[in-house]
Amino acid sequence: QVQLVESGGGLVQAGGSLRLSCAASGRTFSNYAMGWFRQAPGKEREFVAVISWNGSTTNYADSVKGRFTTSRDNAKNTVVLQMNSLKAEDTAVYYCAAASKYYSGSYQYNYHYWGQGTQVTVSS
Repeated sequence: QVQLVESGGGLVQAGGSLRLSCAASGRTFSNYAMGWFRQAPGKEREFVAVISWNGSTTNYADSVKGRFTTSRDNAKNTVVLQMNSLKAEDTAVYYCAAASKYYSGSYQYNYHYWGQGTQVTVSS
């Protein structure tokens, strides 16, 4: 089992920045690729970003490319999502999730462990 806890959400004005963190415990963190997803009210959960087990590869949804950056520190068992130039449409609950080590895709059902989510609200 892997336990994931997100933090860093909050209320920010459009154009601002937020930094989300996800702390992992349980099994060896470096055995997992880590993804970020979000779910806005009334919408399906959608992929945001993924980072490979060693941090060498990242992929982003087109909607956040160039604005969001994910990174990880395997020594600290944490993954971060830096969100810049935030827009009202980025408002959602953000989740981190863990997938098998060599996975780097966006299919949510390939992610086996999920955090409880953290709310991000962007005011326009």
